[in-house]
Amino acid sequence: MSIQISRAHEVMTAALDYRAARQDMIASNIANADTPFYRPRDIDFGATLAQKSAEAFNEHSNQLAMAQTNAGHLSMKQEHDVSKPTTFFRDGHMARNDGNSVDLDVETTEMTKNQMMFKGITAAIRKEAQIFKSVLDASAKTS
Repeated sequence: MSIQISRAHEVMTAALDYRAARQDMIASNIANADTPFYRPRDIDFGATLAQKSAEAFNEHSNQLAMAQTNAGHLSMKQEHDVSKPTTFFRDGHMARNDGNSVDLDVETTEMTKNQMMFKGITAAIRKEAQIFKSVLDASAKTS
C-alpha cells in the first residue's frame, strides 16, 4: 500500500524520472559526438506527463470515446502508447563528412535546460516537504 502525499507529488516524481532519462539520453549524444553516422536522440515526455497530471487531478480527457455497440467490434486504436515517453531523432543540423549530426552546442544547451528543470522540480518537492513539516510541527504544538 502506498501513501499518497499529494496529487502533485506523483506528477513531480514522474517528471524527475523523465528528466533523469533525458539527461542520460543527452549524455549519450555527447559521448557519440565522434561516432560516424550517429544521429542525436531525444525524449518527448510532454504527452506522458500531461496524462499523468490528468490522472492525478482527476481531469477527464477532451477526446470523444468511440461507442462499441457489439463485443465483436474492433476497439479504437491508440495513436501511440502515452504511458512511456517517446524517443525521436533530433535532426535539423548539418551532418559532418562522417554523417554524424551531433552539435555539441545544442547538446550542452539542452543539458543545461534539463538540469535547470530538474533543479526546479526538486526545489518544488523540497518546498512541499517543508509545508508538510510545518503543519506537523504546528499540530504537535497545539496538542
